[in-house]
Amino acid sequence: MKGIVLAGGTGSRLFPLTKITNKHLLPIYDRPMIYYPIQTLVDAGIRDIMIVTGGRNSGDFLRLLANGKEFGLKHINYTYQEGEGGIADALALAEHFADGQQICVVLGDNIIEGSIRAAAGQFRNQAVGAHILLKEVKDAERFGVAEVDGGRIVGIEEKPRQPKSNYAVTGIYMYDASVFEKIKTLVPSGRGELEITDVNNAYIREGTMTFSFLDGWWTDAGTFDSLLRATNLVAQSAVGKHSEEDVMEGTVQI
Repeated sequence: MKGIVLAGGTGSRLFPLTKITNKHLLPIYDRPMIYYPIQTLVDAGIRDIMIVTGGRNSGDFLRLLANGKEFGLKHINYTYQEGEGGIADALALAEHFADGQQICVVLGDNIIEGSIRAAAGQFRNQAVGAHILLKEVKDAERFGVAEVDGGRIVGIEEKPRQPKSNYAVTGIYMYDASVFEKIKTLVPSGRGELEITDVNNAYIREGTMTFSFLDGWWTDAGTFDSLLRATNLVAQSAVGKHSEEDVMEGTVQI
């Protein structure tokens, strides 16, 4: 399975922070935002990774990440998205990189506490279709919301005013090679973008969408509030891990 991190866009909701840099290069506690989705893929055993970025600051990713040595990688692939075509449009740029293999796509501003290794292992054994990770949230209207019935997803609605469930679709998607043909059939939404929700609903209609629930906390970091939340969650996790390790070693100083 190959990994793709989508890190384009203008980050307009984070102006003026993003007037001089790409959103995904902003700090989350002690590391740039882009580090977290890359680490998510690496922890799932995925070593062949592509970064999809764009805008005036795309070269900064190469300067920051180079070939991925800090993540134990020997090489990172990069491609460039022109304009604002949406998540599915950005994913379409990775068709040549995917080369017919399964892919795991992570949005560049999605940060998780746990691991997707088990879900990735499950999908590797899935002959066809897609797999997404859901998380129960209190503010489901902010996200794509999955309607679950009898252990299967029957539909996904994007940012509904009255959600049919509290199960948000996280920004982690696993697809077979047919995803690129599905993208080619899409028409732009009212926002003028190719929507990833339409891709997921195409898999649901053909009956090949599976799902699992994400353990631990999950957040995006695309607004000022969620950027702060992500920083606080990562900081709390780091302090908790540090305290536990120091207690075990008898060197704790809190």
